Amino acid sequence: MERPTFSPFWHRIRSMKPRLRPHVQITRQHYRGRRWHVVHDPTSNQFYRLNPVAHDFVSSLDGARTVDDAWQQSLTRHGDASPTQNEIIELLSQLYSSNLLSTDAAPETAQLLTRGKERAAKRFKQQAIGLMYLRVKLFNPDPLLTFLLPIFRPFLSLWGLAAWACLIIYALVRVFSGDWTRLAAGLDSVVAPSNWGYLMVTFVALKAWHELGHGLICRRFGGQVPECGAMLLVLLPAPYVDASSCWAFPSKWQRMAVGAGGMLFELAAAAVAALIWVSTPDGALIKQICYFVMITSGVSTILFNGNPLMRFDGYFIFADLIEVPNLMQRSQKSLTWLVQRYIYGLKNQRPPSSVRSEMWILVIYGVAAMIYRVFLFIVITLYVLGLWFIVGVLLAAWTAGMWFFGPIGKFIHWLSSSSQLVDHRARAVLTSIAMAAALVVLVGLLPLPDYRRARGVIDTAGKSGVFIGTDGFVEAAHVRPGDLVKAGDPLLTLSSPELDSNENIARARLTDAVLERSEAYSKDDAPAAAVAQRKIEAAQQQLDDLTFRRSQLIVRAPRDGTVVAADPTLLVGAYITRGKPVCLIVDLTTVRITAVMNQAEAAWLFELPEADIAAEIRPVSDPFALTSVAHLRAIPAGQRDLPHESLSFAGGGEVEVRPDDPARRRMKSELFNVYLEPAMVDGVNPLASAPLGQRVHLRFALPSKPILDQLIDRINKTLQGRVNL
Repeated sequence: MERPTFSPFWHRIRSMKPRLRPHVQITRQHYRGRRWHVVHDPTSNQFYRLNPVAHDFVSSLDGARTVDDAWQQSLTRHGDASPTQNEIIELLSQLYSSNLLSTDAAPETAQLLTRGKERAAKRFKQQAIGLMYLRVKLFNPDPLLTFLLPIFRPFLSLWGLAAWACLIIYALVRVFSGDWTRLAAGLDSVVAPSNWGYLMVTFVALKAWHELGHGLICRRFGGQVPECGAMLLVLLPAPYVDASSCWAFPSKWQRMAVGAGGMLFELAAAAVAALIWVSTPDGALIKQICYFVMITSGVSTILFNGNPLMRFDGYFIFADLIEVPNLMQRSQKSLTWLVQRYIYGLKNQRPPSSVRSEMWILVIYGVAAMIYRVFLFIVITLYVLGLWFIVGVLLAAWTAGMWFFGPIGKFIHWLSSSSQLVDHRARAVLTSIAMAAALVVLVGLLPLPDYRRARGVIDTAGKSGVFIGTDGFVEAAHVRPGDLVKAGDPLLTLSSPELDSNENIARARLTDAVLERSEAYSKDDAPAAAVAQRKIEAAQQQLDDLTFRRSQLIVRAPRDGTVVAADPTLLVGAYITRGKPVCLIVDLTTVRITAVMNQAEAAWLFELPEADIAAEIRPVSDPFALTSVAHLRAIPAGQRDLPHESLSFAGGGEVEVRPDDPARRRMKSELFNVYLEPAMVDGVNPLASAPLGQRVHLRFALPSKPILDQLIDRINKTLQGRVNL
């Protein structure tokens, strides 16, 4: 790229004699094999990163040498690699705005450089834009950290890290080796209004422990923690500490350790809470609080702290790991540079990085962070709308204005007044209008495919369970899974010595009763004959019942079909009680998909005719195997009976069942059952050979319509039943 060497504003600063402030510290760091210098002002905790050439130029500013002399010296030393006049002006302005540079600036120059008041205004603006992450400074935590550091120092080592890993693994084994479905069963109760007080206290205490981890590890490596305060984390109060002094650490592993310190402390607390939770009886308050600790740690770590797409712990760890500093700002500048360079044709713009691999990282990260930012905005807004509608509307309007409309206003200002567009402003305006028109057509007018998704399980319309009819020992099994049977075919043969003995006793009683009746008749004793008759009837009824139970010793197929599920041969030799399941007999010619959908997912099924809906089936185990659907049927009434165990949490699905149901077959909320029949291939059901109970992904293709209509429809259906006015 060709850079313009000279600047029309050079005369304003050429005679200045600036210098770095005396208390400024400079640390050498290495990124991707290249040397960099981090300039740090401990009093204001401001940082700035310089490459070797820029560092050489700044080092030559001693308060006696003019800016022009320093630049001429840089040209002599570095040639084409030296900064241009525009870059010198930008560098001095940024150093001055970061409170790292002192100068006897003339009034005209002071207007060129950023003022300290502008820094305060910038911070206020950032707070307004990030209303969900508002910060307020409270006190200096350094004395407290100095007191606690000797106590925690044995744990802030490699041995402590190993002990932490063992604790986490042991807690995971204890939780998931038990009834882990209880862990998922209580998710809804976490946000119940009756638990808000406990949840808030737990959240604040846990975040204080989290921030203590950052502060202690920062102090462990010699950094300073000058600030502690309170912040709003998605409208929830939480403490914070300023451990940014770790940015000057020469080792990236030390910087990563400080970034991970909060999550290490928080996960350790979650592990201890998990061990208490599995060892405490149900109903105890401590068990509920430990549950809150586990859930809060998991949600905050995944959505915020451990996520590199937001400027929390995971972001700084990721940036140090891949050795790309200032990842967020530079990624945004990369996207801006691409737009200016390839859409508006500005040739002299400087890219944020001259390294191709780093440029790719910046672009990919910038796009991913932008998408996640929009996704998180929508998710949080919908959640808050469901709890407090008015608050959610105000939050959505404010954040949308700051995140979306504000940048649009800046863009319009840049388009109308930027000096970069002096020579071709008309072309830039026409290009912008064309892009806006294309966006309107794409979003609001152009019909595009509308896809909806759900989850289901391979099931069959024709299936019958086989159960033991009477107690006994299994003598023989006549079938195995996969065998075809006809209705009435024997599956198992049982024997029952107890039944044989009871039959002999019943026959003896019947014989005795018949003899008693004959004797009573011979004596013409009518009352005795009546009593004997009742004995005969009772003995005969008992014998008939025993005869029926004997017939149950041969377990027969209740219908035509194929033997699936359990293997009957595994029961041979075992004593089986009445009612125990043996296997399933299914008709594989009627294999279908059974799905469950909530109101937002299933509403369109009742609004559109079946002919307008096309569906596809993809098994979870083989997503490349695609099966089309010939017919679908939705039951227009909510159901609570779980169609199949594979759809529940315990079976690997996403449906939550009631914890008070011992059979785990009652769903926690009413869902709609949808049945889908696959299209035949050469007269054969393509799912006939698939294992029953296997989960599948479903994709429904609805009539095409513009993206804006699709988005509005999804939001309306998502809010149905959730918004509390």
